Amino acid sequence: MAPEKENNQVLRIIHPICCGLDVHKRFVSACILKTLPDGSIEVEVREFETFTDDLIALREWLIEKDCPIVAMESTGVYWQPIHNILEGYVEVILVNARHIKNVPGRKTDVSDSRWLAELLRVGLLRASYIPPKQVRFWRELVRLRQKHVKTLADYKKRVQKLFESANIKLDNVVSDLFGETGRQIMRLLLETPKPSLEEVRACAKGKLKKKVEELYRSICGFFEEHHRFLLHSLLSIIETLEKEIGIMDIRIKEVMRHHEDLIERLKGIPGVSEVSARAILAEVGPDLRSFPNERALASWAGVCPGNNESGGKRISGKSPVKKHPLRSVLIEVSWAATRKKGTYYAAKYRQLRARRGPKKAIGAIAHKILKAVYFIIKEGQEYRELGANHLKQINRERLLTKIKEEAERLGYKVVAA
Repeated sequence: MAPEKENNQVLRIIHPICCGLDVHKRFVSACILKTLPDGSIEVEVREFETFTDDLIALREWLIEKDCPIVAMESTGVYWQPIHNILEGYVEVILVNARHIKNVPGRKTDVSDSRWLAELLRVGLLRASYIPPKQVRFWRELVRLRQKHVKTLADYKKRVQKLFESANIKLDNVVSDLFGETGRQIMRLLLETPKPSLEEVRACAKGKLKKKVEELYRSICGFFEEHHRFLLHSLLSIIETLEKEIGIMDIRIKEVMRHHEDLIERLKGIPGVSEVSARAILAEVGPDLRSFPNERALASWAGVCPGNNESGGKRISGKSPVKKHPLRSVLIEVSWAATRKKGTYYAAKYRQLRARRGPKKAIGAIAHKILKAVYFIIKEGQEYRELGANHLKQINRERLLTKIKEEAERLGYKVVAA
């Protein structure tokens, strides 16, 4: 395609030579904008397929054109192979499609790659955080583990549903259907059409030995060959998933072995287990230089309060709608933290819940926990527990200050007893 020229210099040029990439599954459209000395723009557009050799050709073309920076939308996973090829050769800016739509002034006949290049040229693109390759690998492992855990929970619910359909009331007696006793009885149901009382007695463990007759009554339903076939299939999948989760745990621990000290410090936060500590580290990484402060990190994770003001008055405190994987982990950690007696987070949650309800209160706790994570990782600090009485002390000081100010307004002087 022959280069075209146009004069359209309104904003200050940030990147004289830049490229916009419109990424699809089968092809990539690339548009390079080069600002000439007279202020005009030279435009060159090419299209590449997404096979590896074609993406390498894209990289060589960018290097040949002295293009130091490219921008593309974060469309699914299609951007990742391109980023892998370009990483280390040119700077890659990944942008959220929602942010691009909010930029006014686009003409209807301008292609996506051209529009991206124009916005990049004048510095109107907001770059998304792209973690280093090592952290991206951590994320993939941790997120796959989380999906396995969710799938495992779904299949356990299927077993419960199957038992209900066959009038097997085992979960009415055992607290954990998939505990040792529950699993033994399920294996017994697979092997024996109608188990005897003595066979059930042999399966009972711990406190359930006192409930043998109740256990026996709970499995005297309508469990037929059809139900046994389904139960065998479900238990096979459950055992496979449990095995895979165990393998994932070993692999995650291995790839994070150089950050065990940091993981231990994160576990010092109330509610943070080893699994959640590794999940948090996989999402944010061990280097937080991309986030200038804890507020930026909270905004990125979607746990910060809204920031809408009018006339200097805050009119909304709603958190932004953002389904970030880190947010899910933080919410889970926050619920665990609220059950830790004698802690600051538990006391703060109860205080906020009374005024704002449980959902907003748990969101605020997630925000506070992420702030603690920020300082633990970036500053190398240890978590310091303030205790449940910290809020009472703050409220006492505020009350004393208010009484003193009111007394002085009325012409009195307050003296400590």
